[in-house]
Amino acid sequence: MFFPIAFVAARQLARTRPLFVRGFSTSQVYDANKMKIAVIGQSQFGTEVYNLLKKEGHEIVGVFTIPDLQGKPDPLAVAGEKDGVPTFKFPRWRVKGQSIPEVVKQYQAVGADLNVLPFCSQFIPMDVINTPQHGSIIYHPSILPRHRGASAINWTLIHGDKKAGFTIFWADDGLDTGPILLQKECYAGPNETLDGLYNKFLYPEGIKAMAEAVQLIADGKAPRIPQSEDGATYEPMLKKKESVQINWDQPAEALHNFIRGNDKLPGAWTTINGEQVTLFGSKMFKKEVPEGVEVEVAGASKPAIVHKGGMIFSGNDGKMLNVKNLQFADGSMIPAKMFGKADAGGATLELTAEEKDLEGQLKDVWKGILSIAEIQGETDFFKAGAGSMDVVRLVEEVLQRCSDVNIQNEDVYMNTTFDDFMQMVVRKGRGLDEPDEFEYDAIEMHVNNLKLEFPNQLFINNEFVDASNGATFDTINPTDESVICKVSKGTKEDVNTAVKAAKEAFEEGPWGKMNPRDRGKLMYRLADLMDEHKEELATLEAIDSGAVYTLALKTHVGMSIDTFRYYAGWCDKIMGTTIPINQARPNHNLTYTKREPVGVVGLIVPWNYPLMMLAWKMGAALTPGNTIVLKPAQVTPLTALKFAELAVKAGFPPGVINILPGAGSQVGQAILDHHDVRKVGFTGSTPVGKDIMRSCAVSNLKRVSLELGGKSPLVIFNDCDLDRAVRQSLSGCFFNKGENCIASGRLFVEESIHDEFVTRVVEEIKKMKIGDPLDRSVDHGPQNHLAHFNSLLEYCKVGVEQGAKLVYGGDRVDRPGLFMHPTVFTEVTDDMWIAKEESFGPVMIISKFKDGDIDGMLKSANGTEFGLASGVFTKDINKALYVADNLQAGTVFVNTYNKTDVAAPFGGFKQSGFGKDLGQEALHEYTRTKAVTVEYWL
Repeated sequence: MFFPIAFVAARQLARTRPLFVRGFSTSQVYDANKMKIAVIGQSQFGTEVYNLLKKEGHEIVGVFTIPDLQGKPDPLAVAGEKDGVPTFKFPRWRVKGQSIPEVVKQYQAVGADLNVLPFCSQFIPMDVINTPQHGSIIYHPSILPRHRGASAINWTLIHGDKKAGFTIFWADDGLDTGPILLQKECYAGPNETLDGLYNKFLYPEGIKAMAEAVQLIADGKAPRIPQSEDGATYEPMLKKKESVQINWDQPAEALHNFIRGNDKLPGAWTTINGEQVTLFGSKMFKKEVPEGVEVEVAGASKPAIVHKGGMIFSGNDGKMLNVKNLQFADGSMIPAKMFGKADAGGATLELTAEEKDLEGQLKDVWKGILSIAEIQGETDFFKAGAGSMDVVRLVEEVLQRCSDVNIQNEDVYMNTTFDDFMQMVVRKGRGLDEPDEFEYDAIEMHVNNLKLEFPNQLFINNEFVDASNGATFDTINPTDESVICKVSKGTKEDVNTAVKAAKEAFEEGPWGKMNPRDRGKLMYRLADLMDEHKEELATLEAIDSGAVYTLALKTHVGMSIDTFRYYAGWCDKIMGTTIPINQARPNHNLTYTKREPVGVVGLIVPWNYPLMMLAWKMGAALTPGNTIVLKPAQVTPLTALKFAELAVKAGFPPGVINILPGAGSQVGQAILDHHDVRKVGFTGSTPVGKDIMRSCAVSNLKRVSLELGGKSPLVIFNDCDLDRAVRQSLSGCFFNKGENCIASGRLFVEESIHDEFVTRVVEEIKKMKIGDPLDRSVDHGPQNHLAHFNSLLEYCKVGVEQGAKLVYGGDRVDRPGLFMHPTVFTEVTDDMWIAKEESFGPVMIISKFKDGDIDGMLKSANGTEFGLASGVFTKDINKALYVADNLQAGTVFVNTYNKTDVAAPFGGFKQSGFGKDLGQEALHEYTRTKAVTVEYWL
């Protein structure tokens, strides 16, 4: 007997996906072979398959679906009838196991070459399955032969499978046992739910795969791979209420998997304080037991704890899980943290005149959805006949009428009567709703006399999530080369998800509609939160990048805070101009310009200042209203992820900021290639910058700004303040362990003071304390990562081989970790490799020049392809200005070095890149100018 997939949860999920009402296309170019197809099924999923098959040129000769429910036709029936395709709504195909002859006859009359069953929930007899010359294919949401049966998606999660996916197979007379045509897999994260898994993969990829399978059949290339019985499982249908009751005598992870495997349908339930309650939004809870109120759970060995973040339950292994939402038997839903409170919704608000007008509009919306004449305060949305699709319609209609009120599907489930719903809308409109505490699976460490909690997952759409394939990498502490933690490693698919979220936030979300001054308030709030957490951010910077803690506190973190505060003030000051143009008399013209955001911005930042480079670019990009997809350096992701947590707490809307650690070849390249990314900002090496320009040109001609390598000359004249010049030269070269884009890459010292200068520099280096960057007395910490450390040793080796004099250092410090002695080379000539190439480390290159030979020195100083920064020390203002005018660099420091400020533009010449960070000029990198001309007359 053939028993096609009779999904319960999956079928209902498929019927509640109006967010996917759009056409899908595949990138594959199909042959001209086309077939006559009968589509048997129901739901929006079936409708999308139907639409795509039509688009690919196949002829749909019949649609076979179910009778109307409460007068509403199934979406597949609507599509078929609209296109004039013969559409049949059989209540059943057989009776007592026997096919109904007249039903089979009507089916056979359409003359199909192939039956396509997307999420079919009916019992289709074998004389229908085998009628077409190519038989029938079925979509099943599991990797067969695992999880055969009706509730496959649920069981994938209940069993904690790391791999999910779907199978398209040839129907036979068994239960999901037919030969396999194709399968596709995806990673199932530890907190995945039915909704998440379905939306991100099973639904969109399943639609495309059905079309792909049909074309394989049409082309005669479709395989028939027999299913193995090895590893086969047959799972029971989760239909009866007792089958989804929670058995508490299990480990916490098994309980968590069972709850999420039934979230949202059919819902795992238990009895709490004598009330039947269904649980949603489960996550493992790895922190200390929180303070809260204990409640009795039937069958559990320990009471649950109601706390400010939800409700904690315990497994029989002593581990815990947290649940966010609860639903009662009458359908009402509350946050779990509100359980047992007398007034979960708060005091009733008196409505203003404007809110009363909105109340009338929303009553009309309810009338239209529920098809009833009168809406009372106690009218219950679901008891009046609404379904899941109606929830989405209600949410969208509210957003149309009051775009500043951002409600979610869950808000409807939690406020089912009209009065409760109206009060919820008003509370959100007035900004009275207290947001839920932002939670994620935190890494916890005790470091630097601090309790650190920080994320280690990708940050997309205001959530921390695993990579799409579950991949991770180790981030290393360079002080002792120990593993700090594992970090999720992004993929191209993750970039696609992040860009989609960023684009929606820009085009449809509150960010794009926000008043600029309000945008500035959010940026100020974010800067304040960074200030509150500056010790944690500086500690993360120290352990992840090797930055000396005191320097990280002042510069890495301190300047990042200053940057956001600076750009917050610019949000309402980005202005255009009015331009007089030639008038076409007797008419008049007004021409004005507007500076607009460019859209989705991709940012790729380096490892030497992980947080500060993020701030420099993101501050300027956010100010005009762009949205961001940022890739931190793979070796230093932690402060960027902690920053993301603070952005949520500051109130940034979903999708505005997205942060994806990972490899440049995967995440970085996917950002460059994505057609919806309109601008890229990059700081890094010159060779990579060239590759970025090529990719941006080929993809969609996206704009790009580049801050690249440097070999910044620092000129020391014999009339300088020598004490100051020595101090500043040491800072210019060894600041942040030399891992500094504007480090003084080559010093030019006038001959008459050269030897004294070198002697004093070496004396000061010997006083420097090298060691643990968390030690407040340390001057010099470890190099950032092993590959870079090795490249520095090789750099020094080449310098010696080419004849430069190694005066000090050039080797590894005798202690664990990536510590290198500050290094000094003299007798460096223009032709040497170390004279032209950047070390990006603690290596001072000193060349002497003849007293008074300014032009000869300038020729050498400008003799590289770099032009990022430069400096000059002299008491002669004429000499200083002449040299400043003639040095080919984007920044010139006079009698100082390394003195950058958030208000001063920063960027290079030549192969050090183009475009500016910081200052007002950086805003030009992330805006576009629109000219508007108006003609008017009397």
